[in-house]
Amino acid sequence: MRTETRMETTDTVAQALRNNLRASWGRAYVRVIGVNRELSWLFLDIVMPLFSIAAYVLLYRSMNAPREYDGFVILGALMTAYWLNVLWAMAAQFYWEREMGHLELYMMAPISPMAILFGMSFGGIFQTTVRAAATVTMGALIFGVHFSIANPLAVLGIFFLTLVALYGLGMTAASLYLVYGRDAQNLSNLLQEPVFLLSGVNFPVKALGFWTAATACFIPMTLGMDALRQLVFDDKTTGFMPVGWEVLGLVVTGAVTLIGAYKALKYLEDLAKRQGRLTLKWQ
Repeated sequence: MRTETRMETTDTVAQALRNNLRASWGRAYVRVIGVNRELSWLFLDIVMPLFSIAAYVLLYRSMNAPREYDGFVILGALMTAYWLNVLWAMAAQFYWEREMGHLELYMMAPISPMAILFGMSFGGIFQTTVRAAATVTMGALIFGVHFSIANPLAVLGIFFLTLVALYGLGMTAASLYLVYGRDAQNLSNLLQEPVFLLSGVNFPVKALGFWTAATACFIPMTLGMDALRQLVFDDKTTGFMPVGWEVLGLVVTGAVTLIGAYKALKYLEDLAKRQGRLTLKWQ
């Protein structure tokens, strides 16, 4: 009897894992395939950011800034693409799904909402990488930026940790957007430009001063940008802190955001399944 019970439990766990993997792939698939569905959007997403890059590059050159700053701007454009994907394609996704009437199906399905968000994250990363990589490549060729990558594995590792922390933050925000409605979305819109400033998208965050830069390190993109610039351009003079400390900060931030996402989704499931509502206020 115990053996049969264990086998049934194993089969149940395996089936639940298969269901969640299928749900993740289903949500990722539309984003992976969608990269080539509308080629005009692909063209605009690649070319339009070059105008912003050109503006900052020409500004730095008019100020006779070091040529590394041209690369700082291009790397900032890369991370900006991921941040905007987190803000709009991740954080607001559940809110939009509710508006379209799909969210109830997600709540009733025998899968974890985390599986849906993981699929969205994977698809969003793939979709953004195609556009951002093309933009960075064209920007580097046009403006003659040279990268000095001494340790490619370290660069890839820090980039991965930054994406984990960013998309973990997006998963947490997805639940908050849904629970608090437009109030959370309006707040994120309000903070969008301050985040660009504090994360040092177009300049070394060290220029903000110690205490402002230290406060900005609570934003995952700040740590990731600073560490990547030090490794990609082999320039430690513009870094805010040693790369090792920034890696530790990214690991902690990633863990905190993923745990926060799990807790927020559990609360969301409680509202949906136990109380029959999806926000803090009755609709």
